[in-house]
Amino acid sequence: MALYRFKSRQTSDLLMLQATAERVLTLIGKDPSAPGIILHSQIPAAIQTLRDAVAQDEAQRQADTTANQDTDLTQNDDPQPPARDNVSLRVRCAPFIDMLQRCQGAEVDIVWGV
Repeated sequence: MALYRFKSRQTSDLLMLQATAERVLTLIGKDPSAPGIILHSQIPAAIQTLRDAVAQDEAQRQADTTANQDTDLTQNDDPQPPARDNVSLRVRCAPFIDMLQRCQGAEVDIVWGV
């Protein structure tokens, strides 16, 4: 499994598994297939986009939990829970959002693949 290494002059390097890094980069509108940069001027929008995605993921998880509870009450057999990642987007994004916030304050860029 491949790793992505995010670098900045303000923070230590941040390593992410390929699937998570590609999802995060896609969410913020960056091409995960090539080396790239998040300019310090782009950081506020990236933070807000990730926060919005986290809120949407949590709402979907809550809806899925509620739907599963309703299904459990109406069916006697054991329904299979939907295939879902057990680790929330909030947990997966937290280190990256922290890196973004630190870099925003220092007005430095973040790069990967270089």
